[in-house]
Amino acid sequence: MYAVIKTGGKQYRVAAGEKIKVEQIAADVGQEIVFDQVLAVGSGAELKVGTPLVSGATVSVTVLAHGKHDKVTIFKMRRRKHYQKRQGHRQQFTELLIGAISA
Repeated sequence: MYAVIKTGGKQYRVAAGEKIKVEQIAADVGQEIVFDQVLAVGSGAELKVGTPLVSGATVSVTVLAHGKHDKVTIFKMRRRKHYQKRQGHRQQFTELLIGAISA
């Protein structure tokens, strides 16, 4: 069984037992969270798509860790204008363990 959930402005296809990294969530490590914004639930050939959400469907997850992704380097330059700008960014994430999916 799998589900498509929405969190942090993005959509993720998840199944029980998977680990995913999502945008940072304000929760403690070890805490259990329930996502109720489920866009679709499927098992085998059967697929239940919501309009826009599947009513009554939830996905329970456990917070494993918080961290930062690898650095992304931003470099801007205007040729012949003596302009160079270097900047870096590390996006924060929360690692989740997918638990039960209920439709």
